[in-house]
Amino acid sequence: MIKMVLIGTGNVANHLYKAFETSKEASFIQVFGRNKKALKSFSKKTATSDSLTKIKEADVYIIAISDDAITSFTEKLPFKNRLVVHTSGTVAMNVLSDKNRKGVFYPLQTFTKNRVVDFSNIPLCIESENASDLKLLQRIGASISEKVEEINSEERKKVHVSAVIVNNFVNHLYFIGSDLLEKNNLSFDLLKPLIFETALKMESHQPKDAQTGPAKRNDLKTIENHLNQLEESPYKDLYIQLTKSIIDTHGEKL
Repeated sequence: MIKMVLIGTGNVANHLYKAFETSKEASFIQVFGRNKKALKSFSKKTATSDSLTKIKEADVYIIAISDDAITSFTEKLPFKNRLVVHTSGTVAMNVLSDKNRKGVFYPLQTFTKNRVVDFSNIPLCIESENASDLKLLQRIGASISEKVEEINSEERKKVHVSAVIVNNFVNHLYFIGSDLLEKNNLSFDLLKPLIFETALKMESHQPKDAQTGPAKRNDLKTIENHLNQLEESPYKDLYIQLTKSIIDTHGEKL
């Protein structure tokens, strides 16, 4: 069994911990965190510590803390030449302290407190400095996911910005749609079947091929009607920008 120490007690740390509870290849022998209250949720199942001097020896240390704290934290680790990996989508591997062997174990998913996710379908983007550590990370990843991919730091940055667009930006568009409906005493539930079908189409279509709507058709009359409805709305400029982007992508001109 591969021994791991989890560093962090936030959303990513909690979901990773739960994912490895059923793994037959790797397990967390300890969870480290500064927040004693947050550590209590782990203490009934594994050893915990809020002291760096009491961190146990393990095969790999998985850091799931805020991006800005990663570099300084790894400089404080009281050991050398062990495999230390972070879980960030934007932080380069080389920011980790040179005291230890470096790696990345990035789960490409959005994590929300108290919402269960199926890790078997989550892409795990891994990176390391040497082949033996990469092989170890592949074993660890394969024990919880069917999608483990070697992706370097520059590639991971591109993946992350794309992920922000399709997740965070799209979710904000859901909010805008919801806000427009609520202001007219209509329910957001009306849009849910449309949202689900749009997402499901990605299983069999490329995004460009799946595009529909007035901008794709260059339906100027409908677009003008929408803009009239949004005349006093703070979302009008965003509608114009997205409409232009769709029209430009599909080769039509206003």
